[in-house]
Amino acid sequence: MQHSSFSIEASLNNLQIRELNEMQLASLEANKTADNIILLADTGSGKTLSFLLPVAQLLNRSLTVTQAMVIAPSRELALQIEQVFKKMGTGHKVTCCYGGHLRETEENNLKEAPALVIGTPGRLADHIRRGNINTTQIETVVLDEFDKSLEQGFEEEVSFIISSLTGLKKRILTSATEAVEIPEFVGLQDPVRINFLTGEKAPMLDVKFVKSEDREKEETLFRLICALGNRSTIIFCNQREFVGNLSAFLKEKGIVNVFYHGAMEQQERDSALCKFRNGSSNVLVTTDLAARGLDIPNIRYIIHYQLPETRESYTHRNGRTARMDASGTAILVLASHERIPEYITPAPSEITLPENAVLPQKPEWTTLFIAAGKKDKVNKVDIVGFLSNKGQLKKEDIGLIEVKDFFSFVAVRKNRVGHALEMIKSEKIKNKKVKIDIAR
Repeated sequence: MQHSSFSIEASLNNLQIRELNEMQLASLEANKTADNIILLADTGSGKTLSFLLPVAQLLNRSLTVTQAMVIAPSRELALQIEQVFKKMGTGHKVTCCYGGHLRETEENNLKEAPALVIGTPGRLADHIRRGNINTTQIETVVLDEFDKSLEQGFEEEVSFIISSLTGLKKRILTSATEAVEIPEFVGLQDPVRINFLTGEKAPMLDVKFVKSEDREKEETLFRLICALGNRSTIIFCNQREFVGNLSAFLKEKGIVNVFYHGAMEQQERDSALCKFRNGSSNVLVTTDLAARGLDIPNIRYIIHYQLPETRESYTHRNGRTARMDASGTAILVLASHERIPEYITPAPSEITLPENAVLPQKPEWTTLFIAAGKKDKVNKVDIVGFLSNKGQLKKEDIGLIEVKDFFSFVAVRKNRVGHALEMIKSEKIKNKKVKIDIAR
């Protein structure tokens, strides 16, 4: 049912695209009749347009309400989708909502309801809870790269959002991978599958390189991290002194990161790794010390800031990612005098960095240090109980807890940590006054 005077030709003209590819045409065709669609296609194949065109066709110009929503797993992707929609020149208002900038700005944008709202799960759910988005007229929802949303632990938020869309008629899910189970709460009934995955089993580890001017290697790394967004990333250097300096440089540029090397005290090491594991920091700068034996699941990117000295070192570093069934990418940062080692085959492809560096979203978690551990008969249950009762934290505000012999670390949602610390400052754990503070 086509409501608007939307013209695909005009949109393609605005986007300077001559014609749609096979997948985009198949998507438009399927969307004419099907209410539930799963679109499987490789990254970079033009998926965004293949759902924005059908969405634009459904928007009704005579309605001044929000009619469609796109949920994306990262702020970078959400902004990219918004950009494409604006370039299409549909005449419909669009608003993008994501963590990491002022909610008030979005609230103002939402006062006059946009026809299309795009955003990340956490921020969209927040606006719905606050009544900033009227969901009653939203008939179309797109879950873009839904596999990543589920992988990043957004199930609760996505489930809440979908349960709030009471008038939902159409669901479009996109993914670059086939093996993902779609949860019940999405409510997909007999979906039409459009599968344009090339079928060539890409190796789980993708290897790429980025070129840098000799003097600007740090700057290139900064821009690379901005382009990768807030996915978990390990940056490898060959010397300890490099690690500390690089970490300090990134921190100055606004990139939350931790570092780890052999000259650190055990507690400092534990703290750094714990922050990386629990999501208080998505970036770890380290030496080859971290290339073996660390148990950190779901690492998306390995960056070889300094080239590994041996083939074995290269293999071990890369072994941190693309484990089990997960995929991962290794990226070499090459100064003009550096060459790709011969043992790296097939030849990696080059990454071109965007002109503008947009800082990745800051992590939602902060790590608390508790000066009590196993030897003090303190366990995870004690810590959860203490933070819930005395710190007034809900279950979902408490993340990963690690209890060592003499101290413990616990992840707490950043926006709740100040209040919790205030509430517990004179309280006792197991009848004992214990130092609790933000982990250094």
